[in-house]
Amino acid sequence: MYYKISNGSITLKGNTILENIDFYVKDNEKIGLVGRNGSGKTTLLKAIIGEIELEDGYAPLKVEVSSNLKIGYQKQIQDNLDITLLEFILDSFKDVIEIEQKIKNIEKIMETKYDEKILNKYNNLLSSYEYIGGYSYKKEYETMLKKFGFNDLDKNKKLNEFSGGQLTKLALIKLLLSKPDLLILDEPTNHLDINTIEWLEEYLKNYNKSLILVSHDRMLIDNICNVIYDVEYGVLKRYSGNYTYFIKKKEDDYLKQLKDYEIQQKEIKRLQEIADKFRYKPSKASMAMSKLKQIERMVKIEKPKKENKKTFKINFNPKVDSYKEVLKVKNLGIGYDKLLSTLTFNVERQDKIGIIGENGCGKSTLLKTLIGKYSPLSGKYVYGDKVEIGYFSQNFENLNLENTIYEEIDSSFKNMTSNEIRNLLGAFGFSGDDVFKKINNLSGGEKVRVSLAKILNSQPNLLILDEPTNHLDIINKEQIEKLLKDYKGTIILVSHDRYLIKNVCNKLLVFNNDTVDYYMFGYEEYLQKKKEKKVLEQVNYKEKISNKDIKNNEKNTKKLENEIIKLEDKVKQLNQELLKKEIYMDNIESKKISKQIEELQEQIEIKTKEWMEIN
Repeated sequence: MYYKISNGSITLKGNTILENIDFYVKDNEKIGLVGRNGSGKTTLLKAIIGEIELEDGYAPLKVEVSSNLKIGYQKQIQDNLDITLLEFILDSFKDVIEIEQKIKNIEKIMETKYDEKILNKYNNLLSSYEYIGGYSYKKEYETMLKKFGFNDLDKNKKLNEFSGGQLTKLALIKLLLSKPDLLILDEPTNHLDINTIEWLEEYLKNYNKSLILVSHDRMLIDNICNVIYDVEYGVLKRYSGNYTYFIKKKEDDYLKQLKDYEIQQKEIKRLQEIADKFRYKPSKASMAMSKLKQIERMVKIEKPKKENKKTFKINFNPKVDSYKEVLKVKNLGIGYDKLLSTLTFNVERQDKIGIIGENGCGKSTLLKTLIGKYSPLSGKYVYGDKVEIGYFSQNFENLNLENTIYEEIDSSFKNMTSNEIRNLLGAFGFSGDDVFKKINNLSGGEKVRVSLAKILNSQPNLLILDEPTNHLDIINKEQIEKLLKDYKGTIILVSHDRYLIKNVCNKLLVFNNDTVDYYMFGYEEYLQKKKEKKVLEQVNYKEKISNKDIKNNEKNTKKLENEIIKLEDKVKQLNQELLKKEIYMDNIESKKISKQIEELQEQIEIKTKEWMEIN
């Protein structure tokens, strides 16, 4: 597999988005495409799939593509929502199902008519069926549906019965099942919980074809990608290595180029001064000219542009400290009309608690219960003295969407002067006439910044945050991370951003269906202990099986293998019999042998299942 763009550019509405594009993907490469929001990442993806036209760059455009390249791109489901989930998924297996149907049709024909050509065609179809995964495709889509949170009842539902988030998941599932030569994913972890993200990460790590991934999930990119393309100032630059390597290499390259530039400028200045000093002295004029030519012959080093790290900046900490005991939760039942979970845990000053788990298990419900929006179904919670709460809702419930940005701050902080409001909004990236934009018209990332400006300006000592990094690019996520790490108060944080949870939180609440576990340590230690627990469970399981059982299993396995081989040999022999003219010309005899083959294949299938269960 090979895909390459040379000397390309992309212009939209008269504006050059990307220029001098040199981009290529080799076989089995996993490429991470990173850059600020609006830098042109999604635009490049659309150019690769042909939705946007590539133009000439500084030289004529050249696109090289390996023959029969199958490109898969994640798209929203828009057409034909009147089909069932299962019909939608099975569309990914058209080739398999087509062969499956042909096999069934031939089997029907073979019941009444049998000849050598039909038998050969039948055997060829069976080989093709096995080669394209006919015996495993059902298990494959069943596993994937389960991992993405769909059950057996969902299979017969029409697509129009699912939410937008569920449709996004189904589009991703169908794309993964199609197994394209070049898989292109644009923010695939949106709407996914941590467990599903971890599963998807493992799946993509083992994907044996090429991948282009756009994501703000730093851990996902770091763990999957072996090549990074950085999009900045309209230019692409390739780095071989994962995201961690890219960050260090980019900084090192910048510092080296800056140092080389400064050394060269210093040398140019020295030579220019000599030339200026002696150019009008006849005896030194030739020397002065040689210095000027020396400057002309230099290959000029450009001054490197600083990385675009423009983000919001604010130094904030609680205006008052809470007492040591911040929150006590005992047997707290949470839910709407039915109980989702029951929790018991304590929070002390400067604890930073990360809350993770599957979607729909009660994480946001817990936060809304703790701020008094929902009533407990049982148990209780009590805040300590001097606790002042700042609550961030992923749905921006603290914002009046009809206000302008300026009005939102002005109405919330009556004592602030116009200049103070301007300074606050400037710290969060809103300047000039931007402050008069209606909140309803802002992007998701802009709404996050307005919401945070309100919350942080009130200087609470307990932050209760529900997905604060949604809609933000990597630079702004890093700023949130730094802000929360430096914060001197207490944090209760729901997030699917594993990088954020890992680097900020020192304790964890982990939701698992209807149970919640409280861990007095952070995410890395949690992963390690989770891994150790899994290994221990496997060891304990093996210890439960006695040596006698193991020997019996080995004996039974060997016995089944021998029986399967014998049955397969019989099938081969009978197939050879069917090729004989005196057999296939005899309708009764050929039917009799076909029936025997069918019975033997059923026995093979039964014994194969037994073998799989034992092993």
